[in-house]
Amino acid sequence: QVQLVESGGGLVQAGGSLRLSCVASGRTFSSDPMGWFRQIPGKEREFVATMTPSGGNIFYADSVKGRFTISRDNTKNTVYLQMNSLKPEDTAVYYCVADVDGNWRDPRSWDYWGQGTQVTVSS
Repeated sequence: QVQLVESGGGLVQAGGSLRLSCVASGRTFSSDPMGWFRQIPGKEREFVATMTPSGGNIFYADSVKGRFTISRDNTKNTVYLQMNSLKPEDTAVYYCVADVDGNWRDPRSWDYWGQGTQVTVSS
């Protein structure tokens, strides 16, 4: 059974930082893109960041560019999201994703999802 398990969410003040981790089990994703989405209640899931297995291609949503950094450790089957200069509008549930088929900005293109971790940024 494939599982993606996120951790590292929490409550932080505006301007602060958090580092999210996502550990995959059940299969290796060392040859697949991995990434992050986020969702605010009542809204659609929003693309945050993705990177190819070797890290040769990395893409960010405009809203997080320059503040968030995605990275991965293929030996640990893990992807990370370093979030700096957090803003209240970054408050959301953050989801780890793996193995995309199609448009990586479209949540429907991703095959595997974690359960999500809540990030709350206070003003």
